[in-house]
Amino acid sequence: MAEIRGSWDELFAAVPTMLSGLLDEGDVGGAVAVFVDGRPVVDAWGGFADAGRTAPWERDTIVNVYSVTKTMTALCALVLIDRGELDPDAPVARYWPEFAAAGKAGVLVRHVLSHTAGLPDWEGPVEELYDWTTATARLAGQAPQWEPGTAAGYHSLTQGFLVGEVVRRITGLSVGEFFAAEVAGPLGADFHIGLGGEDDRRVALTVPPPGRDEDYAAGARDGDASRAGVAVLRVRDGNSLAWRRAQIPAASGFGNARSVALVQSLLACGGTVGGARVLSPQGCARAREEQFDGVDRILGMPSRYGLGYGLFGSALGWGGWGGALVWVDPDERMAIAYVTNQMREPATDNRAVELVMAAQDGIKGLRG
Repeated sequence: MAEIRGSWDELFAAVPTMLSGLLDEGDVGGAVAVFVDGRPVVDAWGGFADAGRTAPWERDTIVNVYSVTKTMTALCALVLIDRGELDPDAPVARYWPEFAAAGKAGVLVRHVLSHTAGLPDWEGPVEELYDWTTATARLAGQAPQWEPGTAAGYHSLTQGFLVGEVVRRITGLSVGEFFAAEVAGPLGADFHIGLGGEDDRRVALTVPPPGRDEDYAAGARDGDASRAGVAVLRVRDGNSLAWRRAQIPAASGFGNARSVALVQSLLACGGTVGGARVLSPQGCARAREEQFDGVDRILGMPSRYGLGYGLFGSALGWGGWGGALVWVDPDERMAIAYVTNQMREPATDNRAVELVMAAQDGIKGLRG
């Protein structure tokens, strides 16, 4: 079996064993973490950080988690809501006046957090994603595709700019700066929205699915390549230096499983982890307030959305292109994160779900 490094409670040994099995099946590298009561019961990693399998995946290896980044951006908004600086029932234009153009005066903050704002598509070139002013100006001038609040359609690339510009208008900080100062910093979490050059050496670049190359493009989960006028995001874009340096708060976050589980443990533990209080219990509960339950127009599947998170029964979280996932179970005070540099075809990729199930078996033993 592939060697797995790190540490884990024996009640959760099935989790690292499963990670080893994924590497045996051909995955290049990955990491998994399970936090209970804000502390790690699994912190495991293995495999390689590069497609050539020459550089081992290390404890501090980080990777692009794509849309798992949305949960980090959502936390920034939840913090501001908690402080009374952001009203989820207010129009976005209260904070960002230019956004009222093209029939968007009625778009509420809760609409952009729940994929119901009617702006699901990035219609510019991929290169414009790298310039904040250009990207937000484009979205401010765009008309909604449906009456905001009446339907949901996954805002794969646009949601981060919509939420992030509101954060910037309120605080004067970019979403990456705010996240670093108010969330990651107090927790000591190694997660970044906008990556500096000093961290490049630690990045495990994304490896396309077997038989694919770096022109492999995202499907509906992260930018549907099949709809006319919609930007096509390719693996080579996500692996580019420009992507790493940019703040694309829906999709360009870099971290490891440990950091993802640590940050999202806030929602599992009532807003306080390791002595750092980032949210109130009421602020955490807001994330699970249902905003939409029905068929997502873009994903074409039944979806439930809270404020910035997908809802799955009593749990919440979200996944990213390529296989990453964060799963938070407040009832068990548990957060589970899986990250990998190895993409698989989405239709047959059950890795993260199987790891969650293994962790759930462990919590039964722990609580039993």
